[in-house]
Amino acid sequence: MQHTLPGGPLRGPVEPAGTVYRKIALRIVPLLFLCYMLNYMDRVNVGYAQLQMKHALAFSDAIYGLGASIFFVGYFLFEVPSNLLLHRIGARKTLLRIMLGWGLLSAATAFVRTPTHFYVARFFLGVFEAGLFPGIILYLTYWFPVARRARVVSLFMIATAAAGLVGGPLSGWILQNMNGVSGMGGWQWMFLIEGLPSSVLGIVCFLYLVDSPDKAKWLTPAESAMVIRDVNESLASAQVKTNAQRSAFADPKVYLLSFVLYTMLCGSYGLTFWLPTVIRELGVSNLQKVGLYAMLPEALACVSTVLYSRHSDRYLERRWHFVIAALVAAAALSAASLFSTSLPGTLTLFAIARAAIVSSLPVFWAMSTALLSERSSVAGIAVISSLSNLSGMTAPYLFGVIRSTTGSLSLGLYIISGLIVLAAICVLARVPRASTMGRLTAEPDPTRV
Repeated sequence: MQHTLPGGPLRGPVEPAGTVYRKIALRIVPLLFLCYMLNYMDRVNVGYAQLQMKHALAFSDAIYGLGASIFFVGYFLFEVPSNLLLHRIGARKTLLRIMLGWGLLSAATAFVRTPTHFYVARFFLGVFEAGLFPGIILYLTYWFPVARRARVVSLFMIATAAAGLVGGPLSGWILQNMNGVSGMGGWQWMFLIEGLPSSVLGIVCFLYLVDSPDKAKWLTPAESAMVIRDVNESLASAQVKTNAQRSAFADPKVYLLSFVLYTMLCGSYGLTFWLPTVIRELGVSNLQKVGLYAMLPEALACVSTVLYSRHSDRYLERRWHFVIAALVAAAALSAASLFSTSLPGTLTLFAIARAAIVSSLPVFWAMSTALLSERSSVAGIAVISSLSNLSGMTAPYLFGVIRSTTGSLSLGLYIISGLIVLAAICVLARVPRASTMGRLTAEPDPTRV
């Protein structure tokens, strides 16, 4: 998908840049937000389902941890091909394919009966979901230049926290109130109710979205030309570029960034998949209340992510913003083991860790897309996302094995904290200070998106 304009320059009236980018954000970001929110709910709601599912199907913690993790095997294998296909055929067709498949398969998880059924369902859920997140990140680079990207990505990425805000209470209510309805367990109803809307939303995306600015009839020709020019100029002016002839697979930056994101996602998935269990074992027996308590870290993450990304965009500084968030997350995760018998203490520290991790992600992607060349970015974004999501294979299973062996998650928290600190050191040592265009020399436009 090339963003070059045919013929000569397009002429005509154009709104101020801030107005145009606000129009674009209002047009595409809410729908992408909803897509990713449902995607994340369907990916992690097994953390709530297992509160009943393990007992109903006689699954151990290790079986649950492996099932939660095996999702990411399918995700890993198919993520890069999916992103390359999006670049070729466009976002509309790609989102339709992904969302129809994952919605139906997520709903079908309600009918698993054995560990093998569970593993197969989770693997193919990963296959169908592969490519959604890196595809949307790539899609946003078609519409927003580097300087506007972190805050836009943050609006999209707080969908993971919003998924907890909505999914936690909803999952808890379904588990508590629909268990036994029509002879089905509450966990089965949860998969059905939360899975099928994704397929419907895939059809909406196909009918509503356009693949690139030059195809957007809701932009004037001059506005479309301005967006394409801004995006191309921001790519051309990136201060750190890779050799245009080198593929993403040969670019060492891709593997450095993959490791950095891997460590942050280990913390995120460890919290997401095991927090409901921790809350229940700290004395909350009502599953609806478990969902409400689990919502609190997501609420803090929603607020912190928007504010933190705006601050990063204001000064066009990514490196230290990422490092500070990473160190706060590591400190909170480590300290949580000291409050393992206190519900208020555990929730507070997990909320700080979750907020820091989620806040770091838009900054990370703004840093990464500025580091990669235009040629590397298509496959590079997918490679980074794919390799980093190996965290989903290791973290839930690691926590499951450690918990089965020691009866506690403390050792797992220490391991993940150490990895996050190492990632922060890697960013300081290997990411150039000027890699994201430095600081603004003038006061930024307060109207821009």
